[in-house]
Amino acid sequence: MSLTVALVAILLIAVAAGLFALNRAKGLRRGGQRLNSLPNYHAFYVALWTALPALLFLAIWTPVQANLVNQAVLASPAGQKLPAFDMARDTILGEARDIASGAIETGFNPESTALAPVYAEASARFAAIGGGIAILIALGGALFALRRVRADFRARSGVERWVHGLLVGASLIAILTTLGIVLSLMFESLRFFNLVSPTEFLFGTEWSPQTALRADQAGSSGAFGSIPLFWGTAFIGAIIAMIVAIPLGLMSAIFLTQYAPYQLRAWLKPMLEILAGVPTVVYGYFAALTVAPIVRDFGISIGIESASSESALAAGLVMGIMIIPFVSSMADDSIAAVPQAMRDGSLALGATRSETIKKVVLPAALPGVVGGVLLAVSRAIGETMIVVMAAGLAANLTANPFASVTTVTTQIVQLLTGDQEFDSPKTLAAFALGLALFIITLILNLIALRVVRKYREAYE
Repeated sequence: MSLTVALVAILLIAVAAGLFALNRAKGLRRGGQRLNSLPNYHAFYVALWTALPALLFLAIWTPVQANLVNQAVLASPAGQKLPAFDMARDTILGEARDIASGAIETGFNPESTALAPVYAEASARFAAIGGGIAILIALGGALFALRRVRADFRARSGVERWVHGLLVGASLIAILTTLGIVLSLMFESLRFFNLVSPTEFLFGTEWSPQTALRADQAGSSGAFGSIPLFWGTAFIGAIIAMIVAIPLGLMSAIFLTQYAPYQLRAWLKPMLEILAGVPTVVYGYFAALTVAPIVRDFGISIGIESASSESALAAGLVMGIMIIPFVSSMADDSIAAVPQAMRDGSLALGATRSETIKKVVLPAALPGVVGGVLLAVSRAIGETMIVVMAAGLAANLTANPFASVTTVTTQIVQLLTGDQEFDSPKTLAAFALGLALFIITLILNLIALRVVRKYREAYE
């Protein structure tokens, strides 16, 4: 019996137990007893007690089963013949698992074919054990809950406690995930700063993380000045992209909310929102194959002979187009929230529609607009694919938009691509960059929330 069969069986038991509790509660009410809770609450209470403990056990058993299966396979006669080297052994076990599951027919290693039946037998055995225990837990929960279906039982309070527990669990998962991300970044960053001076990292102007394998080789100590990376990130994401996104996004929002007829708005707004759903790799292709050559030819035509086919301008233009929906959507919502009475009052005093927009509507909607801009900046500085494909990998500290630059996220991808040694400053530098970028985006988001909360006006 697989865990999938056990999952289906648990759900069927929960449904059957819930229906039985529903009929029993209705029977009590038909018998003249006054129920403390509606029959539906009794059904939900029994179904939750039947399903949730068993599903929680299955969630815990799944990773435990994988370890038990590996131990059983390694303890078998064929498993004891495997090499002691972890990477080779893990490769063979992975192939045996794929053969046993039917994902592949044969593996590159002959040992994996011999281990596949052992792996299949161990997986089936432990799946049957785990599934059987989960079904017993479900039956036990059903019997326990069914005994409490009485006229005076507060089933509604029990259901609300279960729902409250689920909500708390979901919140804890999000909080613990964030905490885990921060702690992992901080731990690896501290290891990096034990090898490289924080002053050099934060204020250095040369980025060359390549290090040699031996101290007597050339380039045995890299340069880890992050200023060129953060400048490239700000140059592309916070300057060029915002020059494109803020005017276009704001003017789009003004047109859609103030000038466009309802039928036209119903078509244009979804078409504008499509830009937010386009994969970033598609934007990268567009930037590299279409925009970058145009930018290079334009630079050469105005006398900039050093114009590169990979430039900050090309990446920034396409990135600005990508984040137009972020600016437009926030501005649209903020402008639409301004009461019509304020517009009517301005028009009644003799102001034109454009004057009303400039002097009444936009000042009232400014907090939402600023918040949308800051959130768009946070989105832009975390972009990777467009920069990789259109801006290049050179860490140049330059203000020339036709030159090749790089960003923090691009360097993180480059540092962690392929097999890496996690004891070298080169690899650990990626975590330091990630921590710095995390702090920057967090600060921007906090500023955006503070601006919105401080200057937001509630209209009736």
